[in-house]
Amino acid sequence: MSTVKLSLSDAYDLALECLLHNGCNRENAEAVAGRMIQAEADRCYSHGLFRMPWYVSGVKSGRVNGHASPTVERLAPGVLRMDGDGGYAPLGHRVGQAPLMACAREQGIAALAYVNMFHIAALWPETEALAEEGFCAFAFTGSYPYVAPAGGKSPLFGTNPMGFAWPRKDRPPLVFDQASAAMARGEIQIAARDGHSVPETAGIGPDGETTTDPNVVLKGAQLGFGGYKGASLAMMIELLAGPLIGEFLSIESQQDDGGLKGPPKGGELILALDPARFGAPDEYLERGERLFHAVLDQEGTRLPGDRRHASRAETRHSGIELPARLHREIQDLMA
Repeated sequence: MSTVKLSLSDAYDLALECLLHNGCNRENAEAVAGRMIQAEADRCYSHGLFRMPWYVSGVKSGRVNGHASPTVERLAPGVLRMDGDGGYAPLGHRVGQAPLMACAREQGIAALAYVNMFHIAALWPETEALAEEGFCAFAFTGSYPYVAPAGGKSPLFGTNPMGFAWPRKDRPPLVFDQASAAMARGEIQIAARDGHSVPETAGIGPDGETTTDPNVVLKGAQLGFGGYKGASLAMMIELLAGPLIGEFLSIESQQDDGGLKGPPKGGELILALDPARFGAPDEYLERGERLFHAVLDQEGTRLPGDRRHASRAETRHSGIELPARLHREIQDLMA
């Protein structure tokens, strides 16, 4: 596969120019471009520039507000609600972080419910940003129905990712971001694009048949990781990022799309906990490190997020290699 080598700065400029050209104002374009390049820097390709055509299609169709101005209100002492104004999530995350942190410091724990927005990025950036400020953080969001319930054959749940971050002293936070599906949707799409197979656990065909062909999975249904356990987590996240905060279920988001095949509209729930307010303000960092050291003492282990941090350090100097056809596709979006 031929590639185009870009510095992170050049990749950001490419993304920014494309978003500005296709209907985003500068504030929204900067937030979305920054989020995509964060993913590229961490070699999380399924959430990087691979998503650009989807971002652009949402704005050009008129379904996504490229000039969104998110607003925050406080519903209860520990509960905030962000109206995303029909835009993409990254700007809402920028606007919501400071109020969420202030509320969590005041109450010890705070929840921020994002509604009326489109989230098609990774979850780790919003939780990592909170952990860098000393908070323990969780995030949950939905998507379109891609995942069959345990024992079922038809898509019902989203891939419904969850994110978690834990602060550490003098080193990057521990962070993980994972789908409740066995594979993220974007990973299956990239496998289909590049002609690779996927594990049998990734999904099933339209008639419930076992397959390793990503194209067949994309026509059928994905599966939860660990069978019924992943499906149960997918259901939990449907409820947390949907009915709890007054937003769509995955099946409702698909109905709202009306066949446009744009990005899913829905909600996100972020929880921020201030460890200093939970009774062990002088111990939590040290005891967390005790756990991490015990993990790393076992041969063959690593901590969640370590590979991303290593990639981030490398790409800061080496830049990224973008598939040439994706680079052309992005350039064509500006023609």
